[in-house]
Amino acid sequence: MTAPSRQGARTGRLLADAESRLEGYLSSLAELVAIDSGSYSPAGVNRVADWTARRLAGAGFEVERVRGGPDAGDVLVARRRGSLAPEDGGRRVLLAAHMDTVFPDGTAAARPFSRRGRFAHGPGVSDDKGGLLAGITALEILAAKGVTEYAELVLLATPDEEIGSPSSRAVTERVARGVDCALALECARENGDLVVARKGVADFLLTVTGRAAHSGIEPERGANAALAAAHLVVELQALNGRWPDVTVNVGVVRAGERTNIVCPAAELQVEVRSATAEGMSWARAAIESAAAVPVVAGTSVEVRQVDLCPPMEATGAVRGLLAQARSVGAQWELSFGAAATGGVGDANIIAGVGVPVLDGLGPVGGADHTPEEWLDVTTVPARVALLAGLVASLGTTHTD
Repeated sequence: MTAPSRQGARTGRLLADAESRLEGYLSSLAELVAIDSGSYSPAGVNRVADWTARRLAGAGFEVERVRGGPDAGDVLVARRRGSLAPEDGGRRVLLAAHMDTVFPDGTAAARPFSRRGRFAHGPGVSDDKGGLLAGITALEILAAKGVTEYAELVLLATPDEEIGSPSSRAVTERVARGVDCALALECARENGDLVVARKGVADFLLTVTGRAAHSGIEPERGANAALAAAHLVVELQALNGRWPDVTVNVGVVRAGERTNIVCPAAELQVEVRSATAEGMSWARAAIESAAAVPVVAGTSVEVRQVDLCPPMEATGAVRGLLAQARSVGAQWELSFGAAATGGVGDANIIAGVGVPVLDGLGPVGGADHTPEEWLDVTTVPARVALLAGLVASLGTTHTD
């Protein structure tokens, strides 16, 4: 019997294994939800990291803790080497989740974990503690079944995804560069779909420089930066609709100091979102073109890109991951579509270094970032089984 067929035999009862762990999953989820772990609460995030590290160490993973910034929790990187070397067809598979929530300290006590029928509620129950726990549970199932036919499994848990991953981004990029493919553990869409694409986001700061003058005595000597900024706002907002899936938003405008001075300075803070790197480039070029020729004589505009989160594009490799997930799910009559979203996450960062990534592999959930956040408990076993089966399938280039 070949190694891949042995692996196939060991993964044959994944759904039953996941069902047997459901009550333990829910008990663990209640523990995690009871921890306040907002992005700006490093002590709480590190309590989640401690909990996660213990579980993964118990499943045979070596855990690395990378200290975040002064106001951020640690980044957790857990690795388990497999028995199949890359030269023999073994692959390195990354699972990515985040430990932080959007909620301030005190929310866990004010709105504790609860179950009402098929739904569980609580801060972070679906975003992303339910997904993080699904990943841990899937890896524990594979370890218990002795599945080792892969080069390496890696679980990355970040402390600051909800605020754009400022302290963890470099670690995520470093870890992602060493893998063959990635599975992101944000929860599935409300209809069960997986996520194959996320828009990228670029933030720009436009600084408009004019010339001050007394507005009553000699306004003609001035160059009004506020007026130049106003023209720019209109021109940049008009970019919407020029290209498919590209949005431009002038979100912040600041100008002037006093009403009796011709405004000498202004600034615009602009956000661009696009489903493709090409769209991001088009929008940037259009912004720079508009800034190069300001409408108001005597003014000038400097454009600076202050942040960039690359798009997660639905490439052929990503579609291949989706096809493999559908093949695994079909054995339990689990079907799902492919979704694209304008929201960003750590999957964008992983995609940005050229690694194919499929997202939405947690259980079905919704109402993220609100007091109504929910997780559909009935979807947990099938989604954990799907994740475990997909990891096992992706661990080798061979098929059963």
